[in-house]
Amino acid sequence: SWHLALMAMLLVEYANSEISLDHVLELLLIHDLVEVYAGDTYCYDDIEIQGQVEREDQAANKLFDLLPKDQTIRLHALWKEFEERRSSEASFAASLDRLMPLLLNYYSEGRSWKEHGISKDQVLARNRPIRDGSDFLWSFAQSIIEDAVSKGYLATKDIPD
Repeated sequence: SWHLALMAMLLVEYANSEISLDHVLELLLIHDLVEVYAGDTYCYDDIEIQGQVEREDQAANKLFDLLPKDQTIRLHALWKEFEERRSSEASFAASLDRLMPLLLNYYSEGRSWKEHGISKDQVLARNRPIRDGSDFLWSFAQSIIEDAVSKGYLATKDIPD
């Protein structure tokens, strides 16, 4: 959460439209809070992803129901806004949420990508929503992906199971 909040503060000027940084920060914090209860799902694990929505929905209900009704309603609405990218702020927040693991993989010389046999096409597909929040960050992400391929961090084609 801290890393994403710092990224939001530093990169907000690259959002596709004028947005509220405070609102982006709220969205990022609530999104990460739900993942504490639901567990973090590896984004390239097709089997785990199938149950992700249900796990996160249950976690959000469990977590937010501990609060007074007005806070339950507000936090649930923020979480849904992020998940469904209902606003420009939510699209930008989701862009940062996609960009962070891309950077972590890149700067670890593709360790996780290599361990799981992840291809360039998988990474492009996973990160394409970055452009909805920031064309600039999407261009940056594409350059990182291309460089990862050239350095051997990513496979150029899907590897059969």
